Amino acid sequence: MSKWICQICGYVYDEEKEGVPFSLFPDSWVCPLCGADKASFSPEGGAEEKPQAPMPVIHEDLEELSPGVLAAVCSNLARGCEKQYQAEEAALYRQLADFFTAAAPAAPQNTLEDLSSLVSQDLSQGYPTLHSAAKAEADRGTQRICVWGEKVTRIADSLLKRYQKEGEAFLQGTRIWVCSVCGFIYVGDSAPELCPVCKVPAWKFDVVEGRKGK
Repeated sequence: MSKWICQICGYVYDEEKEGVPFSLFPDSWVCPLCGADKASFSPEGGAEEKPQAPMPVIHEDLEELSPGVLAAVCSNLARGCEKQYQAEEAALYRQLADFFTAAAPAAPQNTLEDLSSLVSQDLSQGYPTLHSAAKAEADRGTQRICVWGEKVTRIADSLLKRYQKEGEAFLQGTRIWVCSVCGFIYVGDSAPELCPVCKVPAWKFDVVEGRKGK
């Protein structure tokens, strides 16, 4: 008998206490706390730390960012200022975000497979590289951001895989909730009492409304 731990929210399934081996659960079983799929669990003490990707080489010729990327950066900075109660700075960043959004070309219609591939790339390359760089610089703030960001990305990856398997039936008769603090996504009739990642209360969650005609 062993314990299995959700790598997103930390929920522990104790086989000895529950009386049912974890292996007997079907692939459709999900974490009772955060809704992550079965593949998001690892045996206690059995998950070895993955080797960190090498730090990227920083060139003197920096890459020019596109208007779309700059819009996203400024939007995130605006939200960060809001969390720090810096209203004036947040308003300025929102103005910049609006400016770059208007200048950005129309985004291509990417497929679900494209999105899933980008999320997997973030988990396999992006976060390990960022974490390695932050650890090398002893930047505890960025390391903390990596922990939250990776967990939020893992739940997105888990939900995408469930949607690919179950289709529209996965979302019928339920709602999608997004934590306004860390971005954690939860599928259910009501928001969780506490965010599984950042631990803020349910009222910090926003419900995502479907598109018209859906």
